[in-house]
Amino acid sequence: MAPSSGSVHPSRYLAVFGVLMAVVYALVFFTGDKSPEPKLGIDLEGGTRVTLTARTPDGSAPSRESLIQAQQIITTRVDGLGVAGSEVLIDGENLVITVPGDDSSQARTLGQTARLFIRPVIQAAQPAAGAPAGGTEQAPAGGTPAETPAADTPAPSGDAVPQGRPFPAQDPSAVDPTPAPTPAAPAADPAGDPAAEDPAADEPAGTEAEQAADQIAEAKALRQSEDPQVQQAALATIDCNAPDPLQGNDDPALPLVACSTDGAAVYVLGPSIIDGQQISDATSGFNSQQSRHEVSLSFDSEGSNTWAQFTGANIGSQAAFTLDSKVVSAPVIQGATPAGSATSITGQFTAQGASDLANTLKYGSLPLSFASSEAETVSATLGLASLEAGLLAGAIGLALVLVYCLVYYRALGFLTALSLVLAGAMVYGILVLLGRWINFTLDLAGIAGLIIGIGMTADSFVVFFERIKDEIREGRSFRSAVPRGWTRARKTILSGNAVSFIAAAVLYALAVGQVQGFAFTLGLTTILDVMVVVLVTWPLVYLASKSKFWSKPGVNGLGAVAQIAQERKRAAARAMASKSASDAATKGA
Repeated sequence: MAPSSGSVHPSRYLAVFGVLMAVVYALVFFTGDKSPEPKLGIDLEGGTRVTLTARTPDGSAPSRESLIQAQQIITTRVDGLGVAGSEVLIDGENLVITVPGDDSSQARTLGQTARLFIRPVIQAAQPAAGAPAGGTEQAPAGGTPAETPAADTPAPSGDAVPQGRPFPAQDPSAVDPTPAPTPAAPAADPAGDPAAEDPAADEPAGTEAEQAADQIAEAKALRQSEDPQVQQAALATIDCNAPDPLQGNDDPALPLVACSTDGAAVYVLGPSIIDGQQISDATSGFNSQQSRHEVSLSFDSEGSNTWAQFTGANIGSQAAFTLDSKVVSAPVIQGATPAGSATSITGQFTAQGASDLANTLKYGSLPLSFASSEAETVSATLGLASLEAGLLAGAIGLALVLVYCLVYYRALGFLTALSLVLAGAMVYGILVLLGRWINFTLDLAGIAGLIIGIGMTADSFVVFFERIKDEIREGRSFRSAVPRGWTRARKTILSGNAVSFIAAAVLYALAVGQVQGFAFTLGLTTILDVMVVVLVTWPLVYLASKSKFWSKPGVNGLGAVAQIAQERKRAAARAMASKSASDAATKGA
């Protein structure tokens, strides 16, 4: 890159860097949310922690393998959602999910069991006792030839109709809309009931896991019975507001009495016809024709054929998409869906809700069912204190480097300071953009990587300046030493940064968590080191070498080196003269 006839003038390198800087900050201030602040990690911003407690149908302890598998699936969901800075840890028999910010809905979504089944609808009714009155009705699924949306209309209380959808006409004798009365329990006989004599019998027995298993078994006996009378009793007594013991534990081979996700309707459903494991892909999008968000599902060949046969044979009936024992959508089938075509789930989705559901379904169901605890706020006080200490240490170190450069290199130290300021500005702008584009969050480990990377940039300056001094020691002027010194320093700088970048890339590939953040910022600053040295430092020093002012030894701090070069010349001249005199004396003798 030394200037020569026909080469690019170094000032053009400065122009290229100026254009890049302008582009970066134009994107920062005129695109996206226009907030000129990078996203911060949990240790700096704080976050929300949700503990997921594993539940097994028989109340036994979950295996370590199933917990690890669940952790891996949730971590994959984190990557798919772009919830940067999240942590998924195994704590005994629990999973602990921590996400930045104070919104716990993301953590709860990540822990969704995601057991999806498509079941035929046997009967639909208004909410039973305990469910919220009214409620927002979900729109039917759309996006395929088999499904056509219907207008939302309020349903009369007690009628067996879906959530505002046209329901196929039925013979009144076929389905009795009046729930069967629940059989009254026989009166207890105090004389013959040991529980009446023992007050301790009223206390719940067994561990929490055993109690949860009992609740699951009781819920299955009532809500997954094949007896129509029991189904009607469950339909009348189900409480859509209460925690659902069957969440992620329903048997797909049995019927199911289930609430809609908003509690606006209750359904009696038949056995599953399609398992969520048969989903090959799930995406979210906005249906502009119907002005709503939806989730599009693609099935594998077996699931697609099953869905095509079912829709063809059940036109006018309903099919319910159930997720973790809740009905997400129950559209009316108004035409057969060809094999190989996608189908859609629609409801009262926001863009984020549709994206979360698609991500949850895409990356598979968890091997365990989990009950979530209350969300806890994670304080960022410790992280902010560490941040302040780290920034203070970095500022002190940078100041010492600049003082050293000013004392040792004089005016060239100002060029070092200018280069570091420009490098820091470029790094900051890129971090803001990465936070928007890939949800990169800056944490303490990442800040450590930045400080080390900027220190390596200062090392590159030192290498360059020392090569210039070597050239001056050999007797060259400052003007001629700069291009020659850059040619020699360039190879060393590129080699050193290549090694650092490879180390950062390997560390990023092998590490997890915050160590990855350290490796990422170290690799980023390594790349920017090369950019700044090539596009800023080298052109500035070259232009300084053309200036009479900067070429003065008292200004550029190279006077001592020039003095050494002069002494070497004089010593060489004296040696040459002495040798000549010796040769002459030898010839005279």
